[in-house]
Amino acid sequence: MIMKRIVTLFFALSIFVLSSCSVTDDEPDYYFIPLQVVSAELPQSFMLHETYEIKVTYILPNGCASFEGFDVTPIAQTTRNVVPIGSQFDDPDCVDGGAEVEGSFNFVCLYSDTYLFRFWKGENESGEQEYLEFEVPVNQ
Repeated sequence: MIMKRIVTLFFALSIFVLSSCSVTDDEPDYYFIPLQVVSAELPQSFMLHETYEIKVTYILPNGCASFEGFDVTPIAQTTRNVVPIGSQFDDPDCVDGGAEVEGSFNFVCLYSDTYLFRFWKGENESGEQEYLEFEVPVNQ
């Protein structure tokens, strides 16, 4: 009975000690940001059930930003919003100035209706989202 209490107390103290560890302030902080699209290359048309590489040129805003991937969100059955996602490190010594970078993602055509791709290009002066839009018909 005493041994069981000692073991239970040991585990409780171990959990307390391990959970009280914290991250040091020396580690860089980062957050995710949307990256503005400059242009996109899509085929003239799709064939049903085929896979296509979609090329996208986007802007890395500074030397502390890096590309993480594409967020391709279905808005309707054949409408897709596409936003390149980057990570941005908090660093006061970041070099400003954007660099255009090309990336790509694979897309599988699953529906026979025309697709609408909306690539995020930023916000206008009113804070409204703006998109580059491309329609791609599907050959049957």
